[in-house]
Amino acid sequence: MTSPRCVMGVTGGIAAAKASSVASMLVKAGVDVHTIMTRAACEFVTPLTFRTISGNPVTVDMFAEPDQWNVKHVSLAQSADVFLVAPATANLIGKVASGIADDMLTTTIMATRAPVIIAPAMNTGMYTNPILQRNIATLAELGYRFVEPECGRLACGDVGQGRMAQPERIVSYVLHVLEARGASDFTGLKVVVNAGPTREAIDPIRFITNRSSGKMGYALAGAAAARGARVMLVSGPVNLPRPEGCQLIPVESAEQMLNATLEAASDADIVIASAAVADYSPARYSPAKIKKAEGGLALELARTADILARLGAQRAAASYPKVLVGFAAETDDLLANAQAKLTSKNLDMIVANKVDPSSSPFGSDTNTVVLIRPVHEPERIGPASKMHIAHAVLDRTLSIYRTNH
Repeated sequence: MTSPRCVMGVTGGIAAAKASSVASMLVKAGVDVHTIMTRAACEFVTPLTFRTISGNPVTVDMFAEPDQWNVKHVSLAQSADVFLVAPATANLIGKVASGIADDMLTTTIMATRAPVIIAPAMNTGMYTNPILQRNIATLAELGYRFVEPECGRLACGDVGQGRMAQPERIVSYVLHVLEARGASDFTGLKVVVNAGPTREAIDPIRFITNRSSGKMGYALAGAAAARGARVMLVSGPVNLPRPEGCQLIPVESAEQMLNATLEAASDADIVIASAAVADYSPARYSPAKIKKAEGGLALELARTADILARLGAQRAAASYPKVLVGFAAETDDLLANAQAKLTSKNLDMIVANKVDPSSSPFGSDTNTVVLIRPVHEPERIGPASKMHIAHAVLDRTLSIYRTNH
């Protein structure tokens, strides 16, 4: 199987040093990386760095003797499955927005039909300049995609927005776009995803939780955003970066998860409830730390609200969300328990996970699931990456949405 190809542009800025980490992560993920550097970029990092990382020649000079007899900018443009510019200066963004193609990088961008992802990096004054913002808006309207820069201390000493996004964020977004084959089939849809565990407080120090890492839900949110959806991610406490293009709503308890999910879902087209919400919470909260004493401690638990059941009832009363997808983690009778949940919660589809010592999905980057839909045979997917499974779930979800609406 041929590896997906990313043509990666690197422009002149201090963030060019971080671009090598982006290239390295993409290569480790199985992507064939071909780098184009501007002459200014070569003042910060050498072409040898990217050639060593990628194993491919690095292009700088538009008129250099070609390694193959082809029109270089056209061949790179046509071969790209995705085109990434990281870092992207204000100069590069302005040129592309104005249709200027005066070097190898801008010429190749002009010629490509692949999705173009731009990761800006510059001084905060430059980034907030209305001319730059107008250029970004122009390109976004034309289908160019952006990985928003982060806030922090910049190389010039200023503090503000403009620092290039962390390599992990950029790479995750690129991989989602590749997995989706550049599709924007969720454009115009509002998607709500809840993810991660909840924490139910016993006292100010202790709480009840579960093993969920949130990785599956975050993969779903990132995948939907990469495919054009407006995504609201309601997340319990996790150690994961916010997926690109998602509005993050952090919560902690099951009650907070319930309220935030119901509010977000009130006008949603699609809700995917992947969170591992606690079924029980301490019946009484101790405002002071419970001291250790002789003998045991009896902890009385009370049932928490059933978020999926409430979503199903809200949907029946108000026709929102239009499509409702749930998750089920089971240690036994996987199909029977998942099928019962599908029916009782008024779901369009349920994603069933088998949990046992040999195949627990918690904390892993891979998973094996069974998709269960009414009048369909159960569909097994995996073992595969959670990103691949996320896009497969979205494919079936979109099919349900189009059939019903």
